[in-house]
Amino acid sequence: MAHLSSSAVKQITEIVKRYENEKTPLMMILSAIQSEYGYIPLDVQELVSDLTGIPVAEIYGVVTFYSFFSLNPKGKYVVGVCLGTACYVKGGQSIIDKFSEILGVKPGQTTADGLFTLSALRCIGACSIAPAVSINGKVYPKMTVGKVQEVVDEYRKLGGAN
Repeated sequence: MAHLSSSAVKQITEIVKRYENEKTPLMMILSAIQSEYGYIPLDVQELVSDLTGIPVAEIYGVVTFYSFFSLNPKGKYVVGVCLGTACYVKGGQSIIDKFSEILGVKPGQTTADGLFTLSALRCIGACSIAPAVSINGKVYPKMTVGKVQEVVDEYRKLGGAN
């Protein structure tokens, strides 16, 4: 826990206290921490364990089981490529391969500049517009391999801007 700042410890402690009267608070605590920080590293899991009495192994198991939790920081732009059946059949794998090639990362990884995280999604419910890509909630319908560079360039131009 030596890596956590005193303000982070204070904020995480406040999050844990918010749910102290819940019968099973772990998911709520972890969700709040994920929302606040974007990821849940081991030192945060250890602090949550100290504050709740829940074993680190159990916390780690929850964090690694659910895909919406992350052990590592995500990029500013999370590129989710749907690989559900409809998207896969219509070329989803080729699209994620192209994003991987252009960004220089594999699915689940973040670019060195912290700008992009590439994610393989199972189904985003956009079968009628397959193959679909989601970037921070914005859906790109009927994506093609040829459009991937254009989309990446669009976000690179934005860069660190909000």
